[in-house]
Amino acid sequence: MLEVERPADMVAFAGKVLGTSEWLTVDQSMIDRFAEATGDHQWIHVDVERAKREMPGGKTIAHGWLTLSLLPRLSQGIWRIAKRSRGINYGANKIRFLNPVTAGSRIRLVQTLKAVEPVEGGQRLIFEAKVEIEGHERPALIAETIALVYD
Repeated sequence: MLEVERPADMVAFAGKVLGTSEWLTVDQSMIDRFAEATGDHQWIHVDVERAKREMPGGKTIAHGWLTLSLLPRLSQGIWRIAKRSRGINYGANKIRFLNPVTAGSRIRLVQTLKAVEPVEGGQRLIFEAKVEIEGHERPALIAETIALVYD
């Protein structure tokens, strides 16, 4: 895991791969809880029996937004700033869902720090996030995300 003292120390890692997370299993329970939280109960996500009959591979698939929402959890084991007051999700410039995550799949994050830009009281960190699916060449998603981290 990459650990730095202060937000400005991240400048040294701009343009570099910060690391790869541990694998995380996306199971049906996680998918169902996300459906409950968001109200998105489309059958491709929650109807296991119908998916067995009608979906390629016979499994439900995770919501794309579920996969995206796991980025903070997955990045916790990749990098850390020891002395910071707070971090804020600033958004995303681009998000692409490239490959569905089927129930029971394992995913992991490969995170690259594309740029670091000073802001008042801290730094703007721009990342490339690539979520890989175990056993698949094509990633589940690639996104350019932005965080603000304050001293």
